[in-house]
This record gives sequence, C-alpha cells and structure tokens, in this order.
Amino acid sequence: MSILVNTRNEQEEKVLLAFLDSLSYKYQSGVKDEDQIKAYLDEYNEALNQADEEIEAGNYIKHEAVEQLFQKRRNSI
Repeated sequence: MSILVNTRNEQEEKVLLAFLDSLSYKYQSGVKDEDQIKAYLDEYNEALNQADEEIEAGNYIKHEAVEQLFQKRRNSI
C-alpha cells in the first residue's frame, strides 16, 4: 500500500516522520520525481476503480454486518 501525504508545515512533517520511525515503517520522503508521483496516482486510481467494480458487483459488507461481527466478538471475550 502507498500513501501520499502533504503536510501543512514543517512541524507536522517532523511529527509524522517521528511517528513512522517509532513504528519502524518504511517510507520515502521528499519525492520530487514526476514519474514516481504519476505511478502512485495511476496505482491509486486503479485501486479505486477496482473497489467501484466490486461494489457494483455486490461484493461488499454492509455496515450492520460489521457492527454485528464486533458485537459478537465483544460478547465472546
């Protein structure tokens, strides 16, 4: 999975990077290469298109079903 984050200021960037480092996440900062950004956007848009197709095909879980699942998990603990 890839995530593109645009922070509003240097302080936000420092906090985000410290958080990622604390959890040992691999990340790449300062991406300026237009080809990398385009590849990311293409991958992101493809994932959105696939999700839309799955929803249109009825391949999704209703919110109520998720709530019931969590309720059953709580009751079993």
